[in-house]
Amino acid sequence: MSSKQGGKAKPLKQPKAEKKDYDEIDKANIQKKKDEEKALKELKAKAQQKGAFGGSGLKKSGKK
Repeated sequence: MSSKQGGKAKPLKQPKAEKKDYDEIDKANIQKKKDEEKALKELKAKAQQKGAFGGSGLKKSGKK
């Protein structure tokens, strides 16, 4: 067992992916998806600023 190769073997390189040609419908769908994700991020940031349920928190009942 005297080999000079030690450590992990390097993985084989994958061929580069070819660029896909998108038509107008695909481009519009991709843009729409990006816009939705951006709007969702903004809403999340806004919600975190306000806190849980507008700052009032959960209300507990008087009963045990």
